[in-house]
Amino acid sequence: MAISFDVNAESRNDMGKGASRRLRRQGKVPAIIYGGSGEPRPISVLQNEMIQHLDHEAFYSHILKVVVDGKAEKAVLRDVQRHPFKIDILHMDFQRVGDGDTIKMHVPLHFTNEEIAVGVKQGGGQVRHNLVEVEVACQAKDLPEFIEVDLTDLGLGESIHLSNLKLPEGVELVELSHGEDHDLPVVSIQKGRGAAAEGEGEGEEGAEG
Repeated sequence: MAISFDVNAESRNDMGKGASRRLRRQGKVPAIIYGGSGEPRPISVLQNEMIQHLDHEAFYSHILKVVVDGKAEKAVLRDVQRHPFKIDILHMDFQRVGDGDTIKMHVPLHFTNEEIAVGVKQGGGQVRHNLVEVEVACQAKDLPEFIEVDLTDLGLGESIHLSNLKLPEGVELVELSHGEDHDLPVVSIQKGRGAAAEGEGEGEEGAEG
């Protein structure tokens, strides 16, 4: 079942630090929505609602429905400013998008079948994650919630690189557009520490013998 997020917002006219503090005392967060064919618009959103939304990984890489004074607009989350040590959110930025707009967004990687990967189950190796998210470029309607990385056939000492990822149709990796030398490793299976230490011990013993 597809996840959807509704962000309830109100337009605001009061600006400045004093106005922002008053909003926060009322349980609201100052924010702005910009981009598309509309002008940048200062808004406020509900603190508790945003805290709940931000607990969902998908909220950061999803097309959101921002309802401002009863009018719905499609947008993506561009920035969140949090309090240094409290749970409070200080400010949020939303960017309007249309289905045909090309956007760049960071989406998370979901790693599957780590426990049964060849290098783990048969080789006794350990999975090492080099990346946990990637930046993609696509039309807004094609934005994936996440990209799955299947480790089933990954052997000991092997890696999966950016170019090996299976992307949805219409989705490209921004990093790869910079050239072949940007084909970064995403995940690998390496020898476990115990196995490495055991190998070193055997080498020392053999040298002494």
